Amino acid sequence: MRKLILAISMLALAGSAAFADPVLDRQALMKERGKIVGGLNKVVKGEEPYDAAAVLSALQALQANAEKFDVATLFPAGSDDGDTTAAPKIWQDMPGFKAAEDKYLADVKAAASAAPADVDALKGQFGAIAANCGACHQNFRIKKG
Repeated sequence: MRKLILAISMLALAGSAAFADPVLDRQALMKERGKIVGGLNKVVKGEEPYDAAAVLSALQALQANAEKFDVATLFPAGSDDGDTTAAPKIWQDMPGFKAAEDKYLADVKAAASAAPADVDALKGQFGAIAANCGACHQNFRIKKG
């Protein structure tokens, strides 16, 4: 009986994954990313005290978030409709969009592996990460309002 319940549960989970909404999935990842970046930004600005362990944990969370950001899965053809700020340029220049995300991931990985020892070290690495965010939003996002 337990095996049957487990098998049904696994099928239900697999079925729900097959019907995932790429717009909602990418929005959730970007909200998570924004929250992490926002926390690091407070440290960089001096609004929060520098804590090496907390900064490293945030950078590792940012890396895990970036590694989950699969462009092909999150931006399939036809997912430009509805409640999204994804610009049409994403689908017009998918290689460029993928390259932007790859650069972001590389910079996040570099920052996480460097484990910044102080706020000055973090500022340099965070600057590269934030520049990636700004460039991607400039090129591949529709501005609200």
